[in-house]
Amino acid sequence: MATDSIMIKRLSLLLIAGAVAACVTKSPPSAVDIQKEAMPHTTVPADWKGRAGGSQPVVDRWLASFNDPVLAALVDEALAYNADIRLAAARVEQAGGYVKVAGAALYPAVNMLAHGGGKMGGDGSGLTGVFVSASLELDVWGRVRYGRNAAQAQYASIEADYAYARQSLAAVVAKSYFLAIESGLQKGVAQDMVKASDELLRLSQERLRVGAGDESAVVDARANSSTFRDTLRQVDYSRDQALRALELLLGRYPSAEVAVAPQLVSVPAPAPLGLPSELLERRPDVVAAERRVAAAFDRVEEAKAARLPRISLTASGSNVSSELFVLKDHDNPVWSLGANLVAPLYQGGALQAQVEIRSSEQKLAVADYARIAQRAFSDVEGALSAEGALRDRDAILVDNVKNVQRALDLSQIQYKVGKADLRTVGQRQLALYAARTSQIHVRSEQLAQRVNLYLALGGSFEASDKAADKTATR
Repeated sequence: MATDSIMIKRLSLLLIAGAVAACVTKSPPSAVDIQKEAMPHTTVPADWKGRAGGSQPVVDRWLASFNDPVLAALVDEALAYNADIRLAAARVEQAGGYVKVAGAALYPAVNMLAHGGGKMGGDGSGLTGVFVSASLELDVWGRVRYGRNAAQAQYASIEADYAYARQSLAAVVAKSYFLAIESGLQKGVAQDMVKASDELLRLSQERLRVGAGDESAVVDARANSSTFRDTLRQVDYSRDQALRALELLLGRYPSAEVAVAPQLVSVPAPAPLGLPSELLERRPDVVAAERRVAAAFDRVEEAKAARLPRISLTASGSNVSSELFVLKDHDNPVWSLGANLVAPLYQGGALQAQVEIRSSEQKLAVADYARIAQRAFSDVEGALSAEGALRDRDAILVDNVKNVQRALDLSQIQYKVGKADLRTVGQRQLALYAARTSQIHVRSEQLAQRVNLYLALGGSFEASDKAADKTATR
């Protein structure tokens, strides 16, 4: 009995020591420390270079700024049925399972074995009994906890990746939607040009009939009409492709039948930008990269702890009886309590190599963080620059369309009275088509760049994303 009491005291001391040691695991580097290590040559400015003036906090629900219920409904549909998003959601669930598995080692493992061997038993031993065993590894060096922490950080990174995937899908749907509307408007312009060229052909044929024209003008007019008909067919094909691409994003069959608005919405008011330094704390893909660095740090510490001895507590109990013979030990049930120590003495350098591998993985995670963070800054500055250039181009093209339209009207009048040839009219028709299509494209691109800006800033687009983003930044 004295021996058992001494053993219990020793095991209690080991348990207390393990609990104390488990509380002193190292914390991963902070986001600020990661930024300093990953981007030593990057100086973050106080404000964005692409726009002067103060910055306001980035707002959520950027999709509502377009005030287009059709677009909002399509984004909701894509989030519900897009195959890539469903795959990303499954990865989040999988990562959550890994967290549970990694944390399970912190709790005792209990197993039971029951055996029946009476007179009618299959083995004929006559033994019956129940065996119960339990074991618990004392996480003295933090190996198990580091593994659990790494799994939690990995889970947080996958959650953040999922949030960014949702934002990216919403952005792609919005841009595809605007492209489909643009294709429809381009088709309308091409149809107008076909009608105008057909009218010009009719006029040239009439002039030839009354003797005021020549056959060369008729041939030129017919060639001009064929050119615009070919253009119309190309635009019609492009529109079908744009609609099919949108349908695939929605999880539908690509039948080119999705309904879109007939006109492009106006470009929303200037977007609140926030501060450049806030971008690294807000944008989900950057948050995911920061969590991957934390996971890599915990794996390094886990590998270091694996080089040290492992101490486990064990306990077992049994109750055995026999119908065929009398057992020598009549004390049933029997209980036992013990401890195991396993120390790696020599494994050919495998454990140290594992530490080196994990350290290299941490360096890779830091480098990947730098790549993603610098890309985030570039995305914002690029979208701001493109938005400014497109706004200037739109103002220029408005005047250009007016001028080219006026020049075409004058040339048509001159042709009717015989003061200009048909080639001049045809050239100005082509110029008007180019100006109108450029204007439509620039306006569509303005909306697309606004979407790019919202995505680059890490702005959310629906209420549910707020909770996801908060979870990802824990």
